[in-house]
Amino acid sequence: MAVSRTVIISCAGMGNRLGLGTTKALVEIDGKPLIVRHLEMLEEERDIRVVVGYQAERVIEVVRKYRNDILFVFNHDYRTTGTGASVALAAKFANEFILSLDGDLLVHPDDMKRILACDHEFIGGGAPETDEPWMLETYEEGGKEFVSAFSRNSGTYEWNGITQMKSQKMISGTGHVFQLIEPYLPVAFMNLRTKEIDTVNDYERAVRWVKNGFCQNGNDTDIVLRGKFM
Repeated sequence: MAVSRTVIISCAGMGNRLGLGTTKALVEIDGKPLIVRHLEMLEEERDIRVVVGYQAERVIEVVRKYRNDILFVFNHDYRTTGTGASVALAAKFANEFILSLDGDLLVHPDDMKRILACDHEFIGGGAPETDEPWMLETYEEGGKEFVSAFSRNSGTYEWNGITQMKSQKMISGTGHVFQLIEPYLPVAFMNLRTKEIDTVNDYERAVRWVKNGFCQNGNDTDIVLRGKFM
């Protein structure tokens, strides 16, 4: 049975740290904008909402060239609010679950299949890579792994902004997505291979990753999917 789900992609931010003069959702990796890479993997999802703010017209134009049934939600306060505010704006009249994705993220195609097959709440994370990560503190119980806290100082995994939660838990907030989730911890953990693009170094790593077929250093044997979530 298909999961009753609304997908929300947050694309309102300015991407100042990247310094390319464009919102990060429109950054091209190997000739294809990040937002289009998301949509290609979400082609079976019927309810997709893209939150726009900075360069909204450009984002809408690119998305509509690829798919014309996307709902656009405007975050007019994108300069002063976080992705949590964007998700909350788009969460009105959502389906049972909300899958929240950031527009500046690359997700391994095989892991996106795991995400879309998941029929319960989860929080996504992976190996720490960025300069100033939010970390996930986790614990194991009954052969499964759960997120117990978000932290700047400790944790095994880096929070990558991907989560699936019951929609009524995501309808209010102005900060970051993890701040919407925190009151409901613990939540099941899912280990995901992703690349977040915040800086030029991140961008260069993402390009190499795609050109290598989503493999680290040309192969995937060094990635251990330790998260237990099913």
